[in-house]
Amino acid sequence: MKFNTFCAVGVLTSISFGAIANVSDKVIAEQRMNLAKNTEGKGFGPQSPRDIDTLEGENNIAFNAAPSHKEMNLCNIHFHKNAEHKGGEFTKYAGNGNGKGFETGFVYNGELSKKELKAVKGQICPSKTGGLFPGDTIELHYVHTTAQVKPGPTLGACLSDSIANPQLRVEAQVYVLVSDKNALDFADLTQFGKQNGYYQALNIPNFTGAPVQYAGSTTGPSYNEKGSPLQVSWSVRPRVAKVNIESVGLWCKDNAFNEDHAHGVRNLVVNPALISDIE
Repeated sequence: MKFNTFCAVGVLTSISFGAIANVSDKVIAEQRMNLAKNTEGKGFGPQSPRDIDTLEGENNIAFNAAPSHKEMNLCNIHFHKNAEHKGGEFTKYAGNGNGKGFETGFVYNGELSKKELKAVKGQICPSKTGGLFPGDTIELHYVHTTAQVKPGPTLGACLSDSIANPQLRVEAQVYVLVSDKNALDFADLTQFGKQNGYYQALNIPNFTGAPVQYAGSTTGPSYNEKGSPLQVSWSVRPRVAKVNIESVGLWCKDNAFNEDHAHGVRNLVVNPALISDIE
């Protein structure tokens, strides 16, 4: 989740464009050092993404938690290739990737059947940097705002001329893409409409565990070496859900958010000075 360029970035795949080389641990360590240097003493609030199983942090910049998402307007839906957060059923590290958010993050810990991993015809959410394949993990962000807006493309849809600093909440759900027409349908999972006067995602899963709620920020790889200035209340569900990969492909071809492929992920924030306590 990011606010600067609103540019979705895909993931390079070995099938379509050749395998992407992982940068060294030194590169990631340098990015984390630069993040620490560029935020030290500047008053940045707690950052995201984080390990939701780690409950302690040292960042004391406090802000009021956003209301329940049921009392806010859904403003945007987008997803990242691999989970940005770590924890629950997605603790397996995908690797360092290219250092710019591609082929990194965390993936589903569990096992999938051969049937679920069966190749599908055609490309799923293709882009110049690749597409999606059975067995891939994605993290979907249902973004909500206290601004009086309608759901729309980019996170700019969450802002309005009337409220310069709306409260923001992200309901996050990690999905695993499978070749199974009986799995969840992405169109259903992203369906939205008015409920009690608010725009709402109508079918956010309620069977993937109690959401871990914490104070954080926007995400995205553009913040690997600088702090995000936006304050976000997060709700991250610890268990994954399986979704029919073909339904994801259809959604990428036609949706209200102009999303056609996956965003990259920000490095996990591990610096205690940049994460808050989880109560």
